Amino acid sequence: MRVVCVAEKNSIAKAVAGILGGGNARTRSSPSKYIKNYDFTYNFAWVPGGERCEVTMTAVAGHLMSQDFGPQYGWNKCDPRELFGAEILETPTREIAENIARECRGAEYLMIWTDCDREGEAIGWEIARVAMQANTRLVRSRIHRAVFSHLGREHIVRAANAPSQIDMNAVDAVKARSEIDLRAGYAFTRLLTATLRAKVEQDIPAANDKKRPLISYGTCQFPTLGFVVDRYERIQNFVAEEFWYLQLLIEDEKRARKVTFSWDRGHLFDRLCVLCLYETCIEAAGNKALVSNVSAKDTSKYRPLPLTTVELQKNCSKFLRMSAKQSLDAAEKLYQKGFISYPRTETDVFSKQANLQGLVQQQTEHRQWGWYATKLLSGEGSNRFQWPREGKHDDQAHPPIHPVLCAQPDANLSADEKKVYEYVVRHFLACCSQDAKGRTSKIKLKWHTEEFSANGLQVQEENFLEIYTYQKWTSSEQLPSLPLNSQVEFAKAEMKSGKTSPPKYITESELIMLMDANGIGTDATIAEHIEKIQERQYIKAEGTAKNKVFKPTVLGRSLVHGFEDIGLEESFAKPFLRRDMELDLKRICEGTKDRNSVLANLIGMYMDYYDQTDRQKSKLIHCYERIRHES
Repeated sequence: MRVVCVAEKNSIAKAVAGILGGGNARTRSSPSKYIKNYDFTYNFAWVPGGERCEVTMTAVAGHLMSQDFGPQYGWNKCDPRELFGAEILETPTREIAENIARECRGAEYLMIWTDCDREGEAIGWEIARVAMQANTRLVRSRIHRAVFSHLGREHIVRAANAPSQIDMNAVDAVKARSEIDLRAGYAFTRLLTATLRAKVEQDIPAANDKKRPLISYGTCQFPTLGFVVDRYERIQNFVAEEFWYLQLLIEDEKRARKVTFSWDRGHLFDRLCVLCLYETCIEAAGNKALVSNVSAKDTSKYRPLPLTTVELQKNCSKFLRMSAKQSLDAAEKLYQKGFISYPRTETDVFSKQANLQGLVQQQTEHRQWGWYATKLLSGEGSNRFQWPREGKHDDQAHPPIHPVLCAQPDANLSADEKKVYEYVVRHFLACCSQDAKGRTSKIKLKWHTEEFSANGLQVQEENFLEIYTYQKWTSSEQLPSLPLNSQVEFAKAEMKSGKTSPPKYITESELIMLMDANGIGTDATIAEHIEKIQERQYIKAEGTAKNKVFKPTVLGRSLVHGFEDIGLEESFAKPFLRRDMELDLKRICEGTKDRNSVLANLIGMYMDYYDQTDRQKSKLIHCYERIRHES
């Protein structure tokens, strides 16, 4: 009995073959220099009669099929509008497809080992189609799909023996998304480039004589650009307003310091009103205030939720000063090397069947944080193992990101991989810890009609913060001892002024959060979209690694405002159009909508928007000239 297994990447194929083959897999070359074939024998539980199988494990390199239009639809060979109805041709990567076809010709079964996400299902179906063309015995019932999320030995063995089927709804969703992205992307990119290239290339020098500026459109790129432009415009249009407030200073003689009591009203923008209140209080109460409330209560700082892809990218940007692409690339390599679970997941809740204490036990061997993992499992002291908090998201495909193997500091990992691995482990151990515990105190003073407050915090148990060093929670100065209902003399009562501050330029962490909240891209593609609009010179990064922010270029602002001037019903620079599309794709996955109806609706809408843009494209030119002149 012969079984062919195909993974999404050669590194995964090698790792799985090593596990199932017991380290005895024989390596053969393939027509592609990037792909190897691994031969071994294995007893699959689902094979009739329990027969031992001859297995070949091989791989693709991402999508096996590339999509494009025929040569008659090349650049400058047709009206870009024709691309909305033109036939889309699929071309396999020749050498990799040849290898799959050759290996599958004598096979009784095909087993798909692509990543367990939407794209992985689509890649799996591309592999299956090539295999079925090469071998008519490989009907759908003989094509299995391994469901796995990391490269732990027991997990891979379970996946090999309990396969599922390719999810055709997910395949349809990917087909719909890729068709819309291709048709709308090509058509609008050609229209925008033809309209603006002559103007833009005066300001953006080409990389070489043959590579002139490309003004591309992407259904996720433009909303991402819109977030950056929106923040920029809010800063540029900001007008500072002066405000006034009251403040009391109490002498804490015991500690030889002054304690500030803040006005409960915050601040007011009416100077005369604040002045009247100030003078009234002085006249009525002088320099004495009543202690109207003294309170204290226990409080907690919550440990983090289990780690998702978006949180990984956001926090690596915020805490480690790594770009979203850097962190995701490093996480992907760690997964391929077997150190962490699959890094593309929306799930923030662990299955109750997961052996989390076993994963913590592995980390007790680590030279840097083994002491902490040991303490969690000891059952002694305030900080002991606790099941992680449960979030509200479960993609039903992968668990939250977590360590699978213990990698010592001298492991053969790149600098980025080491940083991301350390973050994943610290986050995981923090998830399995107790919340930090503290006690807050509050004193309220009443000065005639006005109330003032001072707050204090005493951290009593750091717990998860011992390992999660990226967050701080520190005790404040202790509040003075003031008896309830007593009259206290204050050292000073002040009427002070300040000015409102403009928002800050957007950081990558904030941009990721906005994209995720508005459904722009998936957890796995957010980094690509941010990278792409930088490549296209729509935005630029400024500042040091610690304080990196994004600002739009003249071209980026012109595209956003140019489309605003055109007045499409659904703005390209706002998140609503792409968010609605993502919801439709989700419904295709759920089986409540079909691919053809979603495509018909979206293609019709984009054709209408194309016509409006084509009729008013002079507005894009005028907008670019105006913003260029103003800058």
